[in-house]
Amino acid sequence: MKLWEKGYTLDHLVETFMTGDDPLLDRALITYDCLGSIAHAKMLEKIGVLTAEECQKLVNQLRHIIQLDEEGQFVIHAKDEDVHTAIENALVSKLGDIGKKLHTARSRNDQVLLDMRLYMKNQLLEIAAEVLSACHILCKFAELHQEVPFPGRTHFQRAMPSSIGLWAGAFAESLLDDMHLLKGVYELVDQCPLGSAASYGVSLPIDRQYCADLLGFKSVQNNVLYANNSRGKFEAAVLHVLVQIMNDLSKGATDVIIFSTPEFGYLVLPEKFCPGSSLMPQKRNPCPLEIVRAKSAIVQGLLFQTLELIRALPSGYNRDFQETKRPMMQGLDTTALSLKVFSLIFSEIQVDKKTCIEAFTPELFATDQVLKLTSGGIPFRDAYQQVAKDPMDVSETDPVANILSKKHLGATGNLGIAKSDAKRRDYQQWVDEEKNKWAEILKTKLI
Repeated sequence: MKLWEKGYTLDHLVETFMTGDDPLLDRALITYDCLGSIAHAKMLEKIGVLTAEECQKLVNQLRHIIQLDEEGQFVIHAKDEDVHTAIENALVSKLGDIGKKLHTARSRNDQVLLDMRLYMKNQLLEIAAEVLSACHILCKFAELHQEVPFPGRTHFQRAMPSSIGLWAGAFAESLLDDMHLLKGVYELVDQCPLGSAASYGVSLPIDRQYCADLLGFKSVQNNVLYANNSRGKFEAAVLHVLVQIMNDLSKGATDVIIFSTPEFGYLVLPEKFCPGSSLMPQKRNPCPLEIVRAKSAIVQGLLFQTLELIRALPSGYNRDFQETKRPMMQGLDTTALSLKVFSLIFSEIQVDKKTCIEAFTPELFATDQVLKLTSGGIPFRDAYQQVAKDPMDVSETDPVANILSKKHLGATGNLGIAKSDAKRRDYQQWVDEEKNKWAEILKTKLI
């Protein structure tokens, strides 16, 4: 039976069109839907809607469905429409009228909101772990190569002495800023919507805080109308963080592609990451990095798609929200895999120090020559004009000595890698604490 069924049948084409790929997507939500139902059942017992015996039978059966899901044996059929219907039908099949009682004071709207919140929370922690793994690799890479100079660029033209360490460290710091955004979005998502029902609450004395505590949420999402209005908004917030992460990976991928070409030769990509050409036998192509770059555009498109879906909707639940599930799930999956690939490749990139040093030509030291003249009392603008007449005429030409001499905060001779690594450890501690909290919730309150 459909949860909304009341004596008539939908047109088959219309039903298929509306159901879409929900039965497939909802496979990822089976356990979360069961956990939410366990909390809801316990709350219904607390307020007297269910007896202790009825609640225990429901909880036991829901735990059994979780076990079936872990074994890949719980199936959501197209006729079920969604995970909520599949689970309720399974409960009714086993428990009869007791299974029919579980939906009291609840709508599929707040069910899917809850499922998605739990899913997003756990997936964000997995993304965070991958981001921090990439940061660790980048920090180690930066530290190992902090004394390797290579030409820095602006407008993609040769500009000033830089270093491999400065370059890698920049990406580590950028990803750590992404972690700041991710943590903020996690805290936004960490609000329990259960009990908002179809946007307007219910006439029973439900205990929303009790459910939130059972499920390990930091707080209840207070306004029952806003709980439903926030669907899509929170998904877009998650996708915004993913876009920032993917844009960092895209920039890093582009740099590696350029710096590993024979014309540059600063970096060397292992062969195992570079497919060949079907026509040209000499080719070694940086295809996985190109795919990472392309995936960043896809994730950005998923964000725009979600924002457009919710842009002009009236308050309250609208079926349009169903279409926000796919882009958010796809964005999380794409970002997680892209991070894994990026980290794997970066962990094995080699640096050709000799080529990096040989890439230096005198004009790269022109700005340093200007600053050297100013330290002798010449006004900056006069020194600038003097060097501009012949930027190849410089007194300093040792790139290693140059980068190590720049000791101010964040410069090539003072990268502050330890600061980035300390920040990474702090975020890792937060991730571990949140994962442990969830494991404790499962062990002591739900499973």
